[in-house]
This record gives sequence, structure tokens and C-alpha cells, in this order.
Amino acid sequence: MAIWEKLCGCSRLVLLCLFLGLLLEVRAGKIRYSVREETDKGFFVGNIAKDLGLQPQELPERGVRIVSRGRTQLFALNARSGSLVTAGRIDREELCAQSARCLVSFNILVEDKMKLFPVEVEIIDINDNTPQFQLEEVEFKMNEITTPGTRIPLPFGQDLDVGVNSLQNYQLSSNPHFILDVQQGADGSQHPEMVLQSPLDREEEPVHHLLLTASDGGHPVRSGTLHIHVQVVDANDNPPVFTQAEYHISVPENVLLGTQLLMVKATDPDEGANGEVTYAFHNIDHKVAQIFQLNSYTGEISNKEHLDFEEHKIYTMEIQAQDGAGLMARAKVLVKVLDINDNAPEVTITSVTTAVPENFPPGAIIALISVHDLDSEDNGNAACSIPGNLPFKLEKLDDNYYHLVTERTLDRELTSRYNITVTATDQGIPTLSTEMHISLQVTDINDNSPVFSQDSYSTFILENNPRGASIFSVTAYDADSNENAQVTYALAEDTIQGAPLSSYVSINSDTGILYALQSFDYEKLQDLQLRVIVCDSGDPPLSSNVSLSLFVLDQNDNAPEILYPALPTDGSTGVELAPRSAEPGYLVTKVVAVDRDSGQNAWLSYRLLKASEPGLFAVGLHTGEVRTARALLDRDALKQSLVVAVQDHGQPPLSATVTLTVAVADSIPDVLADLDSMKAPADPDASGLTLYLVVAVAAVSCVFLAFVIVLLALRLRRWHASRLLPAVGGGLVGVGASPFVGVDGVRAFLQTYSHEVSLTADSRESHVIFPQPNYADTLISQESCAKSEPLLTSQALLEDKTETFSQQAPPNTDWRFSQAQRPGTSGSQNGDETGTWPNNQFDTEMLQAMILASASEAADGSSTLGGGAGTMGLSARYGPQFTLQHVPDYRQNVYIPGSNATLTNAAGKRDGKAPAGGNGNKKKSGKKEKK
Repeated sequence: MAIWEKLCGCSRLVLLCLFLGLLLEVRAGKIRYSVREETDKGFFVGNIAKDLGLQPQELPERGVRIVSRGRTQLFALNARSGSLVTAGRIDREELCAQSARCLVSFNILVEDKMKLFPVEVEIIDINDNTPQFQLEEVEFKMNEITTPGTRIPLPFGQDLDVGVNSLQNYQLSSNPHFILDVQQGADGSQHPEMVLQSPLDREEEPVHHLLLTASDGGHPVRSGTLHIHVQVVDANDNPPVFTQAEYHISVPENVLLGTQLLMVKATDPDEGANGEVTYAFHNIDHKVAQIFQLNSYTGEISNKEHLDFEEHKIYTMEIQAQDGAGLMARAKVLVKVLDINDNAPEVTITSVTTAVPENFPPGAIIALISVHDLDSEDNGNAACSIPGNLPFKLEKLDDNYYHLVTERTLDRELTSRYNITVTATDQGIPTLSTEMHISLQVTDINDNSPVFSQDSYSTFILENNPRGASIFSVTAYDADSNENAQVTYALAEDTIQGAPLSSYVSINSDTGILYALQSFDYEKLQDLQLRVIVCDSGDPPLSSNVSLSLFVLDQNDNAPEILYPALPTDGSTGVELAPRSAEPGYLVTKVVAVDRDSGQNAWLSYRLLKASEPGLFAVGLHTGEVRTARALLDRDALKQSLVVAVQDHGQPPLSATVTLTVAVADSIPDVLADLDSMKAPADPDASGLTLYLVVAVAAVSCVFLAFVIVLLALRLRRWHASRLLPAVGGGLVGVGASPFVGVDGVRAFLQTYSHEVSLTADSRESHVIFPQPNYADTLISQESCAKSEPLLTSQALLEDKTETFSQQAPPNTDWRFSQAQRPGTSGSQNGDETGTWPNNQFDTEMLQAMILASASEAADGSSTLGGGAGTMGLSARYGPQFTLQHVPDYRQNVYIPGSNATLTNAAGKRDGKAPAGGNGNKKKSGKKEKK
């Protein structure tokens, strides 16, 4: 009873061990199936979805697929049923040859988890191969003296199937001399041998024909046959003998084709044909026979195909030596193949991500990589690596798998695409490596603001530009891509001269081109300060701005304006007076003009465009002064017409012209005498011209005589009045007797060397006006007056009055002109050719004339200074057109192109005296003027 209980306990222990073994096998994670060979494509192998714990519809969603290494895909996944099926017909003999078990291993990859499940499928053999002999027939020679019991090894058959389907037995056809004996090898293989049962008699039967049959144990049974021919020969009592029972050799797998690997040697002491030994392979595998070659006469063994350590490590061959009489001997040859590093590692990208955003976190998986090397030992140990300058790294997993992960944050603006080279290198000598390239695209996010090509912009535009013209273009660059790099331009809102900026310029939002919305005028607007804003199309959008300075350039769009001589308002023509005694260089008048442009466009030059008598007058190129070019002759006409052109230096140059009429006469009476000659003749008939001239000369002479008498009377009266009115004389100290004489209601100012007379040449009334004196900026000295006009006063009278008029009183400040009364700026007047301005005598002479005339009237008590607003009491004597508007002040805001000279009192500098306020400068004598 105790023994029975002990046996029951042992059985329970055995069952527990088996259960634990099965449990461990399940927990090992391997999924095992089996399938018969030669099944049709799509044959069910196993329910892989169930074994993975998934539903069939989850297989494509989770990326479940088969991952195999180094061989053709034998199996496939049925996505509808979730089962593992065959991908085609499977030949077990091709996969596993003679192996007892044929196992096919591969992995199932669940891609969403990047997890591998090993699967092992056993291929079950079927009886689909017939036993075969290497030769269809074989011939043996046996000496007739061969003793019974002699064994003759026969070629064995080969069956590629295994187990019961492999070769099971041999049968020999019946023969009285021979029987079959099958020997069992140490590895379980069968070696058929033919045993001589009774002596042979060549004379009785020289050849024996036998049939050897090899059969397998399959159902149905398959068999193969071998024809055996035994030829009986004469006696040969010495068989061949090998020098070694076994031959061993080691060769590298990269040995060249046709290399002699080994030479076997067998000797036979017999003579003649009985001593000639030949060599042949015996019981050799047909694959080995395809690789090696044996020289039947020399015994040399060479390779006729390349050796491959990965296919066969050791080749076993049996060499048979036979002499001419048929005696044989056998030796065994073992060829060991040495491994060399002839296989580069294999790199397989099992799973890969081709595009990642640039904000991908570090440590994220990019790809799953497997590495395998067919070589052995160190030649098969492979390591995987990537370049060190990339933001990635490799993490090693089990079974030579690697994860490619990010090591740091990516930046698309630095690198938009990575070409990752994965290199697998073994440890053989020499080392072999394999490269696999992974292309990874880095997608963009909006992390860069647009940037202008310059920190600030400035441009220039000519005034009078057409409306809508393109004036400038700005460019901004965004380092991002696609919509994140699409930029739009706009102008910041601003106000310029009370108007919005949008009324001046606009910008194309796509191209950044600025357009002028109006024509600019340099005289009104010289520059615009803008701010351009650029914004990208990302989410959220990013922007930046830049300043733009737009400068308006001046164009020559304003012609010079002539300020003097101004066109009289009453329609008369102004006449300038030039004495016949004037020497060359005598200043007749000066043309004053301005230009509203600036710079070179405002530089003015003067030239004489037309003259009634060429060569008589010349015009200063930069001053506009009209001077005599030669001495005046008696034959020169009384009326000289000059056309002066004023031109600026712009491109193209603009110009203006003025017509001057110069009367050539030594004195006012001469002018009055010749007035009628300046009138247009009423009668076109020229026959009575001489008569009219004679009458005119006589009339002028009479008038001149009356003028001289009246002038002397007035001088005496003023001298006598100055004695009687000391109070009035004290207020006008320094003012000499007025050199003005009334002629037909006209008061003329006589000078020794300069007169300026305005005549109405087109008037039939011979109206003489004096709009403005010239060529004097100081009062005339008594000496020069006495020398010039002896008819006015005597030298003694002038000497008596010297003490009284030793000083001249300053003018009243009420006589000064306001800014509004001046006709305009003289800033565009140019200096003379020497770079300094000549003394402006027009204003000074006019002021002196008015002061002297008013002083004379005050002395006479015949007039007051209140002649009317802006007339200084001179309207009654000088006509309604002579107002303050005809007295311009051209000495303010003077601009001299190309020179830094300013207005100076040239006369004062020449005399070495500073000008005193209101006292004026002393006039140079007539002699100095002539010099």
C-alpha cells in the first residue's frame, strides 16, 4: 500500500513538472504552428489574431505585419479572418534539406506599439520524393578467383523526405552468386553491400546482371532502381592501397575557382593493367559533386564552384581507388571551410516616420531598425551607428534591433531635411559595413517674424512725377515656409501737412512696391517719413516694420522771374538814360531776377539777346548789369532797344526776357528835345519828317532856355529861404540845395555821370516820368555838382553854403519800408564775375532823391510829407505810378551760387569809411567814375 502511494506521488510530481514546462513555454512569448509542405497558397496555418489577443479588424488598424529576415516571405496575414496563411507552396526539402525538424521563424510586428512577437512554424514532411540513386547503372569487375564472402559496397539511394517517408529498405534481384546485405551506420543510415555467395566462373558466365531496388515507407510506397553489371575477369590478387585512411584539409571560403585543394594517393603492387589505379567519388552527395572535381588519374581534388561557409561548414567525401583488374580501395576526405568576413551586415528599416514638425520633442521615435550579419563569431558581430553631428541617436534593443530617436529639438530654418545615414559595421578583418539612408522632412511652424533686407530705406523722387508711378520697392524675407512665409505689406497711418499719408503714397500689399498717388512739388514738400509694416500669414501672424525716407528732388520747373525793370502798370515803357559822355563800362541799369527753384536750377545768367545797335552795350553774365561797351558817338541813335535774356542752369534750362529802352542824351533838355523823335509817326509819308524835326529842335531849345532860367530862380529862392528859416534848416543839416528843376510839371534829378529817365515812347503827349534813379548810393557832393552843372549856381555861392550843409541829418524812421512793401526776395541775384556783389545803387539813389525832394518841399513850405499812403508825398510830382512798389529792396536774403560773399557797401569800402546810419556815403567824383 505504501509503495502504491509512493508511485501516485511520483506521478503527480511528473504531471506538475509537465504543466510548469508548458506554462513557461507559453510565457516565453513564442507562438508555434505547424503546416504540411506542398499546401496551396492561402492555406490556414493558425489564428494569429486570437493568439495576439486582438480582433481581426484590429490587425490593419494597429499595423500588424510579418517581419522576416533574409528569406522569401513564406506566410501572410489574412486581414479579414485574422489568420496566418501560406503565401505560396512550401517545399520542406528546399528549406531544411535532411533536417529532422524543419522550423521557420519570423516575427509579428504590432506597429503602433513597435512590439515584436516571435512565431515558429514547423513544416511537416509528406512523401513527395522518390528514392533515387546517383547513377542509373554501375559496373563491377570481379576476379574469378574471388573468394566467397567478398563484399562489394553498392551505391546507396537518396530520399529527400524524412522519417517514414525516407528510404527504408533495399532489395536485390535473385542471383545464385550474390546476395544483399544491408549494414546500419552509426548515424542510422543504411549501406547496401553485395556479398559473393559462391565462386565465379568466367567461362560459365562472364557477366552477371543484377537490379537493386530502394523503397521508402510512405503511402503510397515510392522506389528507385539501380542496374548492376558484374564482369568476371582474370585473377588479380593485389588491391590498391591509399596512403591515408582519412584525409583532412581546411580551406578559406574565398578560395579561387579551380584551386587544387588536396591530392589523394593509392598504390597497387600489381603490374600492367592490374597496377593502374583510377580514382572516383563514392557515395557522394550530388550537391557536393557539383562543387568539387576529382581527377581520376592523379587524384587531385579541386573546386569548380565557390565555397560558402554560411551554406556548408564541412564537406565529407569518399574516394574509391580501383586498379585495372577491378580491385578497389576507399579513403575518406574531410574538407573544412573556414569563415572569412565576406558578408556585410544587413540593415533593414522595419518602420520609419518620414516627416516630423520642428517642435518634435526629444526622445521621440523616428524609426525601428534591425541589423543582421550572416558571418560567424566576430565577423558576424555588427554594431549600428549614425553621424555624431545630427540631432538623433540610436537606442539598442534586443535581437539586434535599434530605435532611432531625436536627441534635441529640431529647427527647420537651420535644416529643413535630414539625410540620416545608418551605418552597420562588423568586427571582422577587414571590417565590412553597410549604409542605409533615411530621409526625414522637418515641417514648419510659424516661429520667425518677417525681416526686411535693410534696417532702413531711403529713396529719391523727382518732383512733378506722374500720379500712380512706382517710386520704390521694399522686400522682406520670412525664414519660415509655405503660408508662414507669405508676407503682406502695409503703411502705418500718419498725417502729413494736415492730410492723411494714404493720400500721398500707397503700397502693393503683395509686392511691396510703393506708388505715388499725387504729383509732388518740391517747393511745397521736400521729404516724407514713412513706416512700412510687413506681416506673415502664419497662425498666429508675426510682423515687423521699417522706416522709409522719401526725398523729393527739385526739377527745373520754374522760369526766372524778372523783378527789375518791372513793367509799368499804366502801359508805358520804362526808359533808361545814358549820357553821350559815358565812357566804356558805364553802368546804365541792372536787370534783377529770381528763380523759385533751388540749387543749380536757381543759378541765373544774363546775356544780351538782341540790340538795335550791336556792340554798343554789354550785359554782365552773373550780375545782370547793363554797361556801355564803347564810348557813345554822335551818330548813335537816341533810342536804343535791348532785349536781355535771363536763363537758369537747369536741365532743360528755362529763361525769361525783358526789353529795355535806353535813351542816349547828355541832359534832360536833350531828352525833351528828342521826345518827338521817339513817337511813332502819325503820317506814314516820310516827306515831312525833316520839317517836324526842325520844329521839334526849336521847341526843345526854347524849353531848355526856360528850364535854365527857372532853375536859377529856384536855386536863388531856396538859398534865400534857407537863410530866413534857420529852424527848418537846422532839421535838415547836411542836405544841400535840391538839384531838382521843374520842367512842365516834371521834376528831374540831375547828376554828373548818371541819369535814369523813363519816357513814354508810345504816348503822343511826350510824358516824361522818372520812376527810379540809378548809379548812386550817396548824396552828390557840392563839388561834383558844381563841376557838372555850371548853370545851376556859382562856385562862390556853393562855398558860402558849405558850412551850413556840412552834415546831413538822418532820415526819419517813418520813411523806412516794411517787408510787405518790398517787391520780393533778391536771393537769386548772382554776384559779379569776381565773386563779390557790386554796390546796389538803385535803392540808395531812389531814397536820396525822395529825401532831397521832400526836404526842398519842406523848405519851400509848398508841400507836406503826407501825399498819400505808401507814396511818401511824391505822387504829386512823380505821377501816380511812382509808389513804394517801385522802390524794391534787393539787399535782403541774397543767395550767391558758388560763393559765400554777402552784400557790402562797396563805396564805403573804397573810401575806407563805415556807412553811417542815414547820412549816406560821399559820392565819388566824375573823374573817379571815368577812371
